Order: sequence, then C-alpha cells, then structure tokens
Amino acid sequence: MANHKILVIDDSRVIRMRVRDMLPQGNFDVIEAKDGVEGMDAIRSQRPNLIMLDFLLPRMSGWEVFQEIQANPGLQHIPLVLMSGRKEEVTEKITEPFEYFEFIQKPFEQKELIEAIKAAMVKARKPRRAAPGAAATATAAAVPAGSIDPAEFKALQAQVKQLQGELAQMKGQMAKMLAFIKQKLR
Repeated sequence: MANHKILVIDDSRVIRMRVRDMLPQGNFDVIEAKDGVEGMDAIRSQRPNLIMLDFLLPRMSGWEVFQEIQANPGLQHIPLVLMSGRKEEVTEKITEPFEYFEFIQKPFEQKELIEAIKAAMVKARKPRRAAPGAAATATAAAVPAGSIDPAEFKALQAQVKQLQGELAQMKGQMAKMLAFIKQKLR
C-alpha cells in the first residue's frame, strides 16, 4: 500500500502519464482525474497528499477547483501545483507571487516537476490569513436582515476612501509613465 497519494487532474492522458513517469519510484499512489468534477470528487474521497492541477479543464475549470480548495480550510493544507501551458491564463485570475501554491509551465522536465512539488509542500505549510470578508460575514450574521451595522458601514466607507486615494495615485503614476514613454518615442 502506498504511503502518499498524488492526485493528477488533467484532461490530457499524456500529461497524466508523463507526471506519473516523472515521479520518483517509491511509496506513491498516483490517482488520475480527467476533469475538474472528477478531481473534486477524488479530493473529497481520497484526501491526497499532493494535487497537480491543470488550469484549463472541462466540466469544472482548474480555476473553479482552485477556488473550492482555497475556500475549504480542510483542503487548504494540501500542497498544490498548478499547471498550464500559458502562465498568462493563471495570472489573469490569480496575481503573483503565488503564496500558497506552486506554478509549473507545460511542458516541463522532471527536475522542474520535483522542484515545484518541493516548493508547493513548503508553501502549503504557511499559515493562512483570515479571509477579508470573514469578520464582516460574522458581524452581518449578528445584525438583523435589512439593517446596516454602523461600524461595518463606517469601515467600508474608510476602505472605499483608501481605495479611491490609491486609484488616484496609480492614475497619476500611469500618466507620468505615458508622458515619459511618449517623450522617449520622439
């Protein structure tokens, strides 16, 4: 019986087999899933020690699987390696640096795969910050429906004001960059 379960979620049979072949021989049980729905079922039933997740999947995308994993505190501790042929697809949805998972670009070699797995194991151990909406959700649950908690409203107003200031600052920086670029192009 294998000691470690590795779940490979990828719609390409070739990639699933390639990952299986690249893993060091030993106490590994490689579980395969060809789409996001199968992958989530396997995560829930098999409780793998590592998840290799393709970002573009049929039925349920890798992005949706990723969101479900991140939203579940019972699954967040599982090391995760996201795979994609185009990193831009991932960074459109998830900004770098990738704090709690590792990314590997397809095609990859065995050395890159092993390094990504090691990095994912380290990142999975990092303590998680509470979700930004967690405190607000707890407060909202205590406030009757239809009423607004004054403290929460004031906090949201302060956040909006801060974001407006940051946005104005970014617009100013963008205008300076554009002016600089136009000047250099002359």
